Amino acid sequence: MLAAGIGATADELAGGDRTSSRGAASDAPPPAAAIPFHGAQQAGVTFPQQPATRLLAFDLPQTSAAADRETLRNVLAALTRTLFAATSDTPPDPRLESGGTTRLTSLVGVGPALAARLGLNVPTALAELPPFPGDRLDPARGGGDLLLQLCAADQWTLAVVAEIVGTAVHAGGAEPRWSQSGFLPRTAPGVTPRNLFGFKDGTANPDDAAARQWVWGPPGPHENGTVLVYRRIRMDTAAFAALPEGRRGLAMGRRAGDGSPLTGTVEHDDPDIYAKNPDGSYVIPATAHVRLTSPRLDGGARMLRRGYSYDDGPADRGLLFCAFMRDPAQFTRVQTRLAARDALNPFLEHTASAVSYVLPGVPEGAALGERLWR
Repeated sequence: MLAAGIGATADELAGGDRTSSRGAASDAPPPAAAIPFHGAQQAGVTFPQQPATRLLAFDLPQTSAAADRETLRNVLAALTRTLFAATSDTPPDPRLESGGTTRLTSLVGVGPALAARLGLNVPTALAELPPFPGDRLDPARGGGDLLLQLCAADQWTLAVVAEIVGTAVHAGGAEPRWSQSGFLPRTAPGVTPRNLFGFKDGTANPDDAAARQWVWGPPGPHENGTVLVYRRIRMDTAAFAALPEGRRGLAMGRRAGDGSPLTGTVEHDDPDIYAKNPDGSYVIPATAHVRLTSPRLDGGARMLRRGYSYDDGPADRGLLFCAFMRDPAQFTRVQTRLAARDALNPFLEHTASAVSYVLPGVPEGAALGERLWR
């Protein structure tokens, strides 16, 4: 549960470089096509993870329900126009033109407090998380009425798009609340990226059939929507690295080298949380992270994890845990077990949190959030 998804390399996603040499340009591969903005589901959830991310949260003014609903309509319409333009073959800002298309993906969601305040048509399960033992949450780094995630091959693209988005959202009537950047290591396509503890992270994500059951909303107004749970988790990487390799593996329940579970031989072997040693102890210890996050302890439920690392200074680096699920109560059940027993707890501190209903995708000619209005 420390991170998620399959990384892609910056070289793969950035497209062909432009050059002033005609000879070199004739031999260069054509720029990669833009990633479509329109679709049944938002590309920020479905497209393979890119090397860089920026999360942005905004708040709407609190005046009257009618006025605030109109503000939300305006902001979502502005975001639809802005994000579509930023993902197009001809991005709107010259700072985005030097490397071909932006290869930008995005997602937009609304928070539980805003949904309740404005009577929006969101899943009934959408709710804030309860407090967990050990949380050290900074309200200025979490929450928010609107949550955006931007992903691209590089931070330059995200910095420019975040500025454009911020201007559009402010013009629509919302104010910035917090922002957080993250990254993935350079990873070949199809290879699970590692977190800052050095372990592969995101191995056990659901396949398409399981995602339809556990991640995406059921048929109806919430179909192709999902719920994002975000946690900013500070990691004491130095203290964890000081442990003997064997103890690190026992705490995680996997081997650092190839990512295989302690009960298996390759990364994608299903961890057998019931296997025991001759002395009767569990092969995957009772406090191992892999055991406590096992779907076998949660009726088979799975979440789609697409986490990123962050580094905000020597004493503040860790994981941006981003997980998608139909019902955030699933995260509450897992995190309750982790908070009580996880062997990684001495090396982790949860410092920010947010929940957001990720809206269904946008058909051409439509705007984000058209199903929100009852």
